[in-house]
Amino acid sequence: MARRCDPCAEVTIISSEAAVQLTARFMLRHPAHVIALGGGAGLVPGAPGTAGTLLAFPLYWVLASFCVTLTLLTLIALGFALGVWACGRTGRALGVADHGAMVWDEIIAFMLVLVFTPAGLLWQACAFLLFRMFDILKPPPIRYYDRKLHGGFGVMFDDLLAAFYTLLVLAVARMLIAG
Repeated sequence: MARRCDPCAEVTIISSEAAVQLTARFMLRHPAHVIALGGGAGLVPGAPGTAGTLLAFPLYWVLASFCVTLTLLTLIALGFALGVWACGRTGRALGVADHGAMVWDEIIAFMLVLVFTPAGLLWQACAFLLFRMFDILKPPPIRYYDRKLHGGFGVMFDDLLAAFYTLLVLAVARMLIAG
């Protein structure tokens, strides 16, 4: 397994073959690709992670309107397991273990954040900004696990840590506001 350094992040190269062209056609070749690429959100140029995180909003709002919290958490856990498979398979197909176009990890982790975020658009907007900040900056130990864990589980896990940090900051803010 070769490693290649990128100025922004380390990427594990799975294959030395030419890079796969990221298109809707590639995405539609396999259901795992559709899932991992967030139904196309991962194809947004320049900010696929942000697009994936934004996609979590309507998915959460729809599911939350039909599901009690326990059911929603169960669906998110199943989505995590599905993401381990889909991101693992798609990473192998792309030749990059944690390709930036794979956004299912952001979708699932941010949906988890939304379950525990206080009601209201202001809280949800703050949650969005915090989650994106933690996902991009990867403070310890997020960066450590991002580098050490590989495959679909590694792709999914570091975003759970970003979700945890987000919820921690929101909880502190809520306590401070409550007085």
